[in-house]
Amino acid sequence: MSAADRLNVLKTYKLFVGGKFPRSESGRVYEVTAATSAPGSAGQGDWLANAPLSSRKDARDAVTAARKAFGGWSGATAYNRGQVLYRIAEMLEGRREQFAAEVAAAEGLSGARAAEQVDAAVDRWVWYAGWSDKVAQIAGSANPVAGPYFNLSTPEPTGVVAVLAPQESSFLGLVSVLAPVVVTGNTAVVATSEKAPLPALSLGEVLATSDLPSGVVNLLSGRTAEIAPTLAAHQDVNAIDLAGADGALAADLETAAAGNLKRVLRPQPVDWSADPGTDRLLAFLETKTVWHPMGV
Repeated sequence: MSAADRLNVLKTYKLFVGGKFPRSESGRVYEVTAATSAPGSAGQGDWLANAPLSSRKDARDAVTAARKAFGGWSGATAYNRGQVLYRIAEMLEGRREQFAAEVAAAEGLSGARAAEQVDAAVDRWVWYAGWSDKVAQIAGSANPVAGPYFNLSTPEPTGVVAVLAPQESSFLGLVSVLAPVVVTGNTAVVATSEKAPLPALSLGEVLATSDLPSGVVNLLSGRTAEIAPTLAAHQDVNAIDLAGADGALAADLETAAAGNLKRVLRPQPVDWSADPGTDRLLAFLETKTVWHPMGV
């Protein structure tokens, strides 16, 4: 049978919540189209797929899954979390061509440039995996005190973190905001890039087969302005990263987040291809200080 005679089997993209792949409870979808014309890719405006249009209930379900997973993930050893992140990188490496094609269509990049973005994303998982058992060395300390005590400060995860993924960098930007959240023991609810959600939804398939416990990462596609207010106001979300929000939306979300004193990471211009540094690694950590009497 020739290629022309084959039935084109289109991929059905779904959400990734609690380790499963549900459709939106609303049953809604929206069209995702190619960003621009690149050699060997879809033309500008060409239909790529229908993505789930997440509802407020989907967002609440994702928060419930993330909270359920938090105890086990935050209680795992840092070494184990690093192993899991490295496994994600291994799985991505094996599906490099698929992700390069999706990124090329999503962002209007050439095949070579999209492959560079995917390679950088894989390397970023590895980079953060290496920090898993080292972050305490830069975020913790032994404090001098006036008295016969040991005084030790250690970092602990904040809890459930809502992440608004960057709108323009659909994959490398997503990994750059997601990996530092989970490697430090937090769980995440991610609102993917609104116009280019497909690479993020495919990442869910990788996470499901990479030893990551169910609920640690939850991926929602849809309208950022519809999903984000629910996450910002949710009483069981401890922090929010506004990377994918524009100025007006970010201001509204920051006001909503003040209702339960969420930690907020404000949006700022970022070159996602640059070395990430440790800022995001430390953004969603709390410091626990323990006093202990010295023995005689």
